[in-house]
Amino acid sequence: MRWFVVVVVLVASMVWAGPSPVGAEPGVEANWQSELDRVVVASGVPGAQLVVSGDSGETRLNSGVGDLGTGAPFPDDARVRVASNTKSFVAAVALQLVGERRVELDSPIDAYLPGVVTGPGGDGRRITVRNLLQHTSGIPDYLDEVDLDSVAGMQRYRPASELIRTALDRPAEFEPGARWGYSNTNYLIVGSLIERLTGLPVGVEVTRRIILPLGLQETYWPLYPLEQVVRGPHPRNYLVVGGERVDITDIDPNWGLPDGAIVASGRDLNRFFMALITGRVVAPAQLEQMRTTIPSGVPLLDQEVGLGLFRRVNRCGIETWGHGGSIAGSSVVGAATDGHAVTIAMNQLPNIITALTPHGGVQDVIDMVLCDLAR
Repeated sequence: MRWFVVVVVLVASMVWAGPSPVGAEPGVEANWQSELDRVVVASGVPGAQLVVSGDSGETRLNSGVGDLGTGAPFPDDARVRVASNTKSFVAAVALQLVGERRVELDSPIDAYLPGVVTGPGGDGRRITVRNLLQHTSGIPDYLDEVDLDSVAGMQRYRPASELIRTALDRPAEFEPGARWGYSNTNYLIVGSLIERLTGLPVGVEVTRRIILPLGLQETYWPLYPLEQVVRGPHPRNYLVVGGERVDITDIDPNWGLPDGAIVASGRDLNRFFMALITGRVVAPAQLEQMRTTIPSGVPLLDQEVGLGLFRRVNRCGIETWGHGGSIAGSSVVGAATDGHAVTIAMNQLPNIITALTPHGGVQDVIDMVLCDLAR
């Protein structure tokens, strides 16, 4: 509670805006700042950074604190663990392999990874590559079987092969293709597919195919377990354990896995999503596949699901694309259009009430920014 009071007091005082405005009308950024401040307090997180990118420039706004020990805000060009946003990078590599005729989306995964997807949790002879990329496989989520809510749990590393097996030993949640159900296990298997076909670690493939060609100098795939400290400027990250905040900045809870490994700045993440949806990462035919969506079937999730992408029409009718990601100590949410992209990073997971509230949260701030820029 003492630290929450510190956050409330410092929300208004510890703010910073980048020197290159993104092109909003005068006074609009003050409204963005006010809404960001409100969401930080309501979410119960120490701080956040909002990054808005577009052809006309960039704006960064900070709220709250990036380091509870010093009271410092998020640093300029802060690097953050982007968690499941990683899936969009991995899906893009898979679609590049489709374009190279090394993968067929509607072929069973057993054709590429024979004998890997077996057990009560899924049959690789019936589950296709598309099912994995779009979360329609029915394979259970391995995260239900691991402890990422404690320091000890995060420090207990388990390789992808073990986690895949753990998930497949549980009963399948539904028949392949019957509906949508988010499962991180799907992308561990997609990562294994990429490694089998290319002969290189999935992180190397993402780096050479996407990160380097796009010039994303503030983005990298950590060399887990050799490195766990975030490279470059970054906020401290916190986990609430027993009602107390614990600094977990130097623990990588993503374990270098293809469902959530990447570290990036908000600026780089914006650049990636804008490049992806405008056809600069995968060929047009494969981008069309990525952008072919199905309903999620989840009442509170007002998004449609593509291949490694989510589509949403915001409150002013603008079609947006992105993914989003959350892991212990980090929540990174954003949206991109052809002309602009917005990312909001927090250095602690928001409280459950804010996370489940359909209005008044981070998504509303993103909507406001994109709607203002469209005027």
